[in-house]
Amino acid sequence: MALFPATFSEWSPENPEHAVAVLMSGGVDSSVTALLLRDEGWDVAGFTMKVPMADQCTHPSPCCGSEAAFVCKDLGIPHYFIDTEKVFEREIIAPFRHDYRHGLTPSPCIDCNTRLKFGLVWDLLEQAFAVKNLATGHYAKVINQPDGSYLAMGDDKKRDQSYFLYGVPQQRLAHLLLPMGGLEKTAVRSTASSHELRTSQRPDSMELCFAGEGDYRNALGSDLSPQGPICDTSGRVLGLHDGLHNFTVGQRRGIHVAGSEALYVLELDAAANRLVVGPQHKLLKSSLIVADLNILQPLLFTPGQQALVKVRSTMEPVECTIGAEHDLGVEIVFTEPIMAPAPGQHLVLYDDKEQVIAGGKIQKLISPESES
Repeated sequence: MALFPATFSEWSPENPEHAVAVLMSGGVDSSVTALLLRDEGWDVAGFTMKVPMADQCTHPSPCCGSEAAFVCKDLGIPHYFIDTEKVFEREIIAPFRHDYRHGLTPSPCIDCNTRLKFGLVWDLLEQAFAVKNLATGHYAKVINQPDGSYLAMGDDKKRDQSYFLYGVPQQRLAHLLLPMGGLEKTAVRSTASSHELRTSQRPDSMELCFAGEGDYRNALGSDLSPQGPICDTSGRVLGLHDGLHNFTVGQRRGIHVAGSEALYVLELDAAANRLVVGPQHKLLKSSLIVADLNILQPLLFTPGQQALVKVRSTMEPVECTIGAEHDLGVEIVFTEPIMAPAPGQHLVLYDDKEQVIAGGKIQKLISPESES
């Protein structure tokens, strides 16, 4: 991983303490982030990660295109591309493909934030420019208090992206700038338009950047699961599936087998290449085991502690209790069973101030009936 030469002009921060590197995708949020920080008096430079694209990608303007460079030129700030293709393939795409082949539900955007943006890329920028501060266009907030820095939900709850950022190292929170956290999306676009930013009308990114904003299957490669049996919970074969990679836990459409009631995907049994289906109530889970934890508030991550939890970025937080530690990780017990969490998904815990306590990856699910 390395920096390409400066796109237009070199960056030589005179005061690294008041300089900030802005990660820019070429979208409106990161463009406005750079604009706002520049206008606040920060010494700003933009950086764009060059990531590999799936062979099937036909999207005309992938996320690592030239838009970010020209926005920086318009703003009068330096810009660089970062060559992350090999490390992105190793750290993001390979695990993404591995998880799908093993019946898991990955979140490569979280992995990208944790391993690359707030890990290897931040390290590279700090080494190259002696700059500790990093900024992104995520809709989340960093709250700096005398006793420490806290990652919190953004004001625009429909856009909140704190779920995707839980992996930032705690010691780096004080140096993470998130200007979008206090803004609504309409205000961001209005600011971009009033400053005539070329990205002001660019559509929001909705899918995986390395799939070219297309179907995630574009990035799975050729090593896909073959046809296999569709079974009910008793093991009775109901039909054939066309590859486990085409399904996720909780899915109803596309199963193409009939039952006495609506059938949903309950489990992707990769070892046996089986798709297990059943009625919707079987998707309810009362607790689960989470591992690979990043703990941002250690004092609140203790057995018996009450918290709020999200197992998907778009869900409303629900009440839970932090349980005991097991061989596979830590148990999280829901106050009321929740619908369709899946192994491989990420779980994020919040306190009553909407601040992130910790996050990790779901390892094992526990159904209500298994506790009786």
